[in-house]
Amino acid sequence: MKIVFATNNQNKLKEVRALLPTLEILSLQDINCFEEIEETKTTLEGNAKLKADYISNNYGYDCFADDTGLEVEALDGKPGVYSARYAGEPANAEKNIQKLLSEMKEEKNRIAKFRTVIALNLNKHQYLFEGVCKGHITQQKQGEKGFGYDPIFVPNGFTKSFAEMSMDAKGAISHRGKAIQELITFLNTI
Repeated sequence: MKIVFATNNQNKLKEVRALLPTLEILSLQDINCFEEIEETKTTLEGNAKLKADYISNNYGYDCFADDTGLEVEALDGKPGVYSARYAGEPANAEKNIQKLLSEMKEEKNRIAKFRTVIALNLNKHQYLFEGVCKGHITQQKQGEKGFGYDPIFVPNGFTKSFAEMSMDAKGAISHRGKAIQELITFLNTI
């Protein structure tokens, strides 16, 4: 089965291909989609649907798209849907991390969660899947692997940040891994 993953993020693409080895996952580049799909919605669900619909409507492919946000309790759920561009345009992971650590500098409540929503457009129907990984924000960066906020997020029950884990270890417990598992379970039923 061939399906498009509607993302330009090569790190996400690599991570998802590793989680779904039985599917042929096409990138946006593989289908000659080079335009930037604007994420204009105010929810993760809205942005995931928007991206999946864009590919299905304009390119005719079955596809899935995700949107992910880091939700920090002490910051009333921020950065949330704005996680990728939290420090402004253009998106820059290092600046986002520094802004978040600065805002959390004096904060004792470091509870946070990553949340991923996947919208799947398949055979003219749309399905939503969600994955959540609870944890906390570290005081400083830990590790060199992963991407985004991985160096400052430690999942509950672990002492290592996502950036200190192998891709397989992270995928087994991460928000994206959980949402992908829901997607896999669903695809195996059709």
